[in-house]
Amino acid sequence: MSATNKNILYRLYIVVVLLLVLAIAIVVQLINVQYVDGDAYRKLVEKRNIKHKTIYANRGSIYADDGSLLATSVPKYDIRWDAVTVTDKNFKKHINALSDSLAVMLPENASYYKRALKKSRVHRNRYKLIARNLGYSDYVRIKNFPLFKLGANKGGIIVEQRTIREHPIAGIARRTIGFEGSGAGIEGAYGKAYLKGVDGKQLVQKIAKGKYKPIKDENEIEPENGKDVVTTLNVNIQDIAHHALLEQLEKFEADHGTVVVMETKTGEIKAISNLKRTSKGGYYEQLNHAIGESCEPGSTFKLMVMVAALESKKIDSSTVVDTEKGVLTFFNKYKVRDSHHGGYGKITAARAFELSSNTGFVKIVMKGFKNNPEAFVNRLYNMGLNEPLGLDFKGEGKPIIPHPNDASWSGISLPWMAYGYGVSLTPLQILTFYNAIANNGEMVKPRFVKAIRDFKEEAPIKVFKKEVINPKICSDATIGKVKEMMKNVVKRGTARNIYTPNFSMAGKTGTCRTDYGDKTAKKNYIASFAGYFPADNPKYSCIVVIHKPNTAIGYYGNVVAAPVFKKIAKKIYTDTPLVDEVSIAFDADNNLKDIYASYDVKCEKSYKVIPNVKGMSAMDAIPFLENLGLKVIVNGNGKVKKQSLNVGEKIKSNQVIVLTVS
Repeated sequence: MSATNKNILYRLYIVVVLLLVLAIAIVVQLINVQYVDGDAYRKLVEKRNIKHKTIYANRGSIYADDGSLLATSVPKYDIRWDAVTVTDKNFKKHINALSDSLAVMLPENASYYKRALKKSRVHRNRYKLIARNLGYSDYVRIKNFPLFKLGANKGGIIVEQRTIREHPIAGIARRTIGFEGSGAGIEGAYGKAYLKGVDGKQLVQKIAKGKYKPIKDENEIEPENGKDVVTTLNVNIQDIAHHALLEQLEKFEADHGTVVVMETKTGEIKAISNLKRTSKGGYYEQLNHAIGESCEPGSTFKLMVMVAALESKKIDSSTVVDTEKGVLTFFNKYKVRDSHHGGYGKITAARAFELSSNTGFVKIVMKGFKNNPEAFVNRLYNMGLNEPLGLDFKGEGKPIIPHPNDASWSGISLPWMAYGYGVSLTPLQILTFYNAIANNGEMVKPRFVKAIRDFKEEAPIKVFKKEVINPKICSDATIGKVKEMMKNVVKRGTARNIYTPNFSMAGKTGTCRTDYGDKTAKKNYIASFAGYFPADNPKYSCIVVIHKPNTAIGYYGNVVAAPVFKKIAKKIYTDTPLVDEVSIAFDADNNLKDIYASYDVKCEKSYKVIPNVKGMSAMDAIPFLENLGLKVIVNGNGKVKKQSLNVGEKIKSNQVIVLTVS
């Protein structure tokens, strides 16, 4: 054998040995991967391809006091299809029937869906979109179509669920109801504790292009829906207040305005509207001005001043005040003027209130408290005017009542305060004081929520009771005097333009200039009216505040704000039944079960009642009503125009409701 052949043979042996060693190494590694580290690798693959998907809980609903929906979460469903997981046998058996079923429910014809399904099968599409944004009833229907009813693994159906928040009364009271996730309003105040619920978990597997499909039809952890909040808001009164305010804002081309209606004895807020002008001249709820906007109240503050002066025995209602010629000057530069040119001459303190005389009130305050302004301010503090209301809502404006010990206090501070300048209060804080006068001195905290409920339970989870801020803000004698003054404001004073013999009202007008420190600024005003009705036996208190009306049209409180108050009072008198609240005395010896039983017996209108679903889409109304235990019959397609059962009726077992839809 030649040397060359031997070299070739040696090299061949070396290659064979190396290949043998490599093969042995591969076999060893395969054994190691399969048996030694197999569990670890399998867990790694599973970790990368299988995960838990969060199934968000349905947020609790928000209701008006009669059970009408203010906000609710409606489930929406997307249906997709995994063409790979379905066997050839099942696909061939069901494709025609599935295509026909889809054509009946969805816009395209059967041949379109047949081609689309076959194409997805050829291209091994694991995430084919079939339908989007389905309501609950359509979701149940499509889930039971041929092939799809075999489930996720055999039928290839992929269901993706989400919820959207709907507001059946549109934009009315939106800033008070709030927005999910904003932290504002009722949504923010009661979101985490009650409305949010507990999210569930679903096991999903990665299929292609970062998409996942459920491994099982059932969730690993079922979501727990949020609790429902029953508010004090009344849909009818809210509608009245909203449109009365809107009409006046449009008439006077004002920048923004607010109105609040409160039930006198309980402090329940029955209506609250906050409207802001847009660049196009329309109005919408942008901010909650009633709660968050603290500003100078102007002459509506004269009620607080009058109470302080009467309680301090500095004057009586019959005390004569000289308004001189309607102009007072302080430090040779600061002037206080009456709106009536030439003043009112010598008038009683009560008449000064009725006519809203600025000079008259400055005279009253300066004569009584010039040498001891601290006594005047302390009287206001004792009535709680310097403290916030402590609402559950975020963003309550801070009241400002200056004190003689403050660094900002000056010689002009006391006369300014006499007619509502240099102080700052929110509309709701002002209304709370007026409501206390209407309520014979008992100051109650404004209340927006009645109860927290779970419709699986008969009794409420939590009931919110009346909270008293101050049991008696002043004496009965003072209350009687200022009540008479406020009646006369409407009968013969600054608000006589809204007087009517048909129903009684009492209140006080307010007109306050803004930006008065800037001599170059355009004159802008805040017009307001606060009061209550009926005058002799108050059922509701109300405040109207309108900012920056067009001065060429009008800006005084009696012209701009008071007519809104009258319109609300008139509509409530004529359109809204006044139903006495059931008073429930809880005996300390009763156990919790007995208390709830008593509550349900005395409150015939429990909150498991027929809701108002008019205006909702049928696909949203159906699951909501079915969740309440109702059997739903639908005539037509689209939005609900009519419902067979009256709103507020108590739901009975196996009750049927017919929805007329168009």
